[in-house]
Amino acid sequence: MSTDFQNGRIALGGRLRELRTEAGLSGRALASHLGWVQSKVSKLETGRQTPTAGDLAAWATAAGRPEITAELQARLRGLETQYRSWRRQLAGGHRERQEAAVLETRRTAHIDAFESARIPGLLQTAEYARHMLIAGAEFIESPRDTEEAVRSRIRRQEALYEPGRRFRFLIWEAALHVAVGSPTVMVAQLDRLVGLLGLDTVEISIIPLGAPLRRTPAHGFWIYDDRLVIVETINAELWLDDAPDIALYRRAWDWLAEGAASGYQAHRLISRARAQLSA
Repeated sequence: MSTDFQNGRIALGGRLRELRTEAGLSGRALASHLGWVQSKVSKLETGRQTPTAGDLAAWATAAGRPEITAELQARLRGLETQYRSWRRQLAGGHRERQEAAVLETRRTAHIDAFESARIPGLLQTAEYARHMLIAGAEFIESPRDTEEAVRSRIRRQEALYEPGRRFRFLIWEAALHVAVGSPTVMVAQLDRLVGLLGLDTVEISIIPLGAPLRRTPAHGFWIYDDRLVIVETINAELWLDDAPDIALYRRAWDWLAEGAASGYQAHRLISRARAQLSA
């Protein structure tokens, strides 16, 4: 969890505690009034749990300050601008998040992306994307709207062919070997990568497993015009727009790129992975 997010959550919790004490309510009394377990009140006040917008509205009303609801919810939105949990983002399925990716890509001229364990979404075939989205919905236990989400992901790829754009992808070689779906799915996906190697708007580089690196692969991240970095974790996405954070991820990308193979060498690594599937 990001330090900025946690600090913000603690500050929001302090504001909730202030409202409760000003209303002359104990934690037990507030929990009883709202029909919550007392531990929820404690976790919200100490920043160990993120409230929902509904939680904040209920808290403000119980404290006799319903007019404070807008302020509290604005604080919550400020937190979620940076830290966006998958549980909340995918509450209605994957399509909305995929549409957000389409919009962010449209407003971006230059994307640098690194992926350590999967093919980047902008380069995925429909069938590979379908398997990824189904697995993601099962893991998060979110509603399945797979086909709508696949269509959105493929529509996002139209940006690859637009003049004036630039996309640079770093892919750790391991991602070429992670089995997503059947061998047939993987063969088609690797063929897709080869087909994009000569596109003038796209650079695909592969980091060989044995390459010496100053920075070892940790997690995937995407840099949008050096104004935004999106980092995906198991439980959330971080949307980072602070200059020092962006500079740190820029350095990570540059260091990883030092050990990457491009052109013919990248083609050879992809072809080697494909040959293993056909053996």
